[in-house]
Amino acid sequence: MGSMKMKCALIYDFDGTLAEGDCAQHGLMPALGIENIGDFWTLVKDRAKKDDGDEILSYLGLLAEKAHSLKSDELSYSNLVKHGQAIPLFPGVVDWFGRINEYARQYDMEIDHYIISSGLDAMIRGTEIGKRFRMIYACKYHYSEDGKTVLWPAQAINYTTKTQFLFRINKGIDNSWDNAAVNKFIEPESREVPFQKMIFFGDGDTDIPSMKMVRHQGGFSIAVFDQNKWSDSRTQSKVEKLIAEERANYVVPAVYEEGSQLDVTVKGLLQLFKRKGI
Repeated sequence: MGSMKMKCALIYDFDGTLAEGDCAQHGLMPALGIENIGDFWTLVKDRAKKDDGDEILSYLGLLAEKAHSLKSDELSYSNLVKHGQAIPLFPGVVDWFGRINEYARQYDMEIDHYIISSGLDAMIRGTEIGKRFRMIYACKYHYSEDGKTVLWPAQAINYTTKTQFLFRINKGIDNSWDNAAVNKFIEPESREVPFQKMIFFGDGDTDIPSMKMVRHQGGFSIAVFDQNKWSDSRTQSKVEKLIAEERANYVVPAVYEEGSQLDVTVKGLLQLFKRKGI
């Protein structure tokens, strides 16, 4: 019998990690007449505070209210997929998955790629890289039978709920609904992807619990930043905080091109995984 390939998981946030800005600001918000993105997010925070509720649910609800008030079907699944095509990806992202998979194969390793994001599932699927992931765990709606009218949020992922999906990946559970399976005890050595073979990519506060968990469990966290925003003091403060609070193992520009800091860092980690063994 040939030896089994070592399995690794590369897990990405989406907004600000693989793509510029927030999902919905590209195509969707302009189509819903939301011109000032900052004002919209202020409304979201105000609604969450007023309801003593979840910010992501407030966000999904306000988008639905806006669409309803306009009698618009911009939030239909097919339109969200269409709007996803307008999302600008960071340099090298489109070719990244094929290149890093080929690199891993040279070392007899197999990589599964995952998204865990507060962005909109259908928009992510509409991007050029939408088919590159084993699973996309992101926000989504439940629709009327014709698929045009939003009835309620089916999935809302915030900064702390992101961590449950790490355990789903760890145990090889490819869904969001099977709570019995994710809570079932499985010996760590029998799980599909050990935490020690995970790399988590994130860009900020909403990723901190996931970064911390992956790192605490023996995996690696990489904080990325938009190189065009490096001169912004807020970006630098965010990076300083991630380093000072020991959230990230590495901090690199969100440039996925061959030979970039990110590319070399990930290849080095894959070699480390191979050297250490399962």
